[in-house]
Amino acid sequence: MKIILSAFTVLIIALSCKKPLTERVHFTSTSYQNLATFDNTGKPNNLEASDAISSNLLSFITTTLPENTNLATTNSDLLSSSAIGDIPILQRLDVSITFVSEGASKANAFAFYTYPTSSPPKGAKDIKTITYVFPNAGAGTTLQRGNKVKLGSFEPGISIGFVLIQGAWDANTKNLNNGAVHFCSNDVLNPEVDPRLKKHAVLINYPLENKVLIGFEDLDRTQGSDNDFNDLVIYATVTP
Repeated sequence: MKIILSAFTVLIIALSCKKPLTERVHFTSTSYQNLATFDNTGKPNNLEASDAISSNLLSFITTTLPENTNLATTNSDLLSSSAIGDIPILQRLDVSITFVSEGASKANAFAFYTYPTSSPPKGAKDIKTITYVFPNAGAGTTLQRGNKVKLGSFEPGISIGFVLIQGAWDANTKNLNNGAVHFCSNDVLNPEVDPRLKKHAVLINYPLENKVLIGFEDLDRTQGSDNDFNDLVIYATVTP
C-alpha cells in the first residue's frame, strides 16, 4: 500500500526528530551576593590601582583568540586540555582579578565561587554561594583594561572557581538577574550534554609576562556559538 504524507505531516516528523535545545543548569540551592557596591553602569566601587596592560599582551590575545573564529580551528589544544580555570589555594593567599578585555554582545556578569579542593562540585547543588565581582563585564561595560579587584584572602584547602553569567546585568533596572544562564570554569556545571562542548573557560599561558589568562565563551556551544572564547578575558594575581 502506497503511503502519501502531506507536507505538514513531514514537517511535524522533522520537528519531533530535531535535537532538543540544551537546558540551562539551575542554581536553585545557591545564594548570591555582591563583593562590593557598584554604580549605575555595573562598575564596582572597590577597584584597586589598575594594572598596566601592554600592547604585546593585547596583540597576543587577538592572535590567540581571534574574533568570530572557532577556537577548535585555531588553537584546539586549549579546548582539549583537561586544565580548568580554578585556583587551588595551597597556602593563605590574597587573590585579585584583572579585567583585560571583552568581546561580548550581551551584558554579562563575572563572579566567583569556592569549594573544598578535595571535593570538586558534581552539580549546581554543590555551589553554595556565588559572589559577583564585575556586575557588567560585557556589552556596554565601563570597565577599563587593567581594572583590578581583590577577591579577598583565602585559606588552604579550598579552590576558587569562576562563572560568567550570560546577560545578567540589566541596564534598565541597574540590577542583576541571578536566574540567567551560568557558564562556569568547572565543565560539569555547564549545560551542554556533549562533553566535548562543555568547556566555557580556557587557560592561556603568556610566559612573556608570567601570566595565565582565562578566556570565556558566553553562548551555548551546542547552538549559535562562535566558540571564539574572547567574550571575557581576565587574569588572576595571587600573593602570600
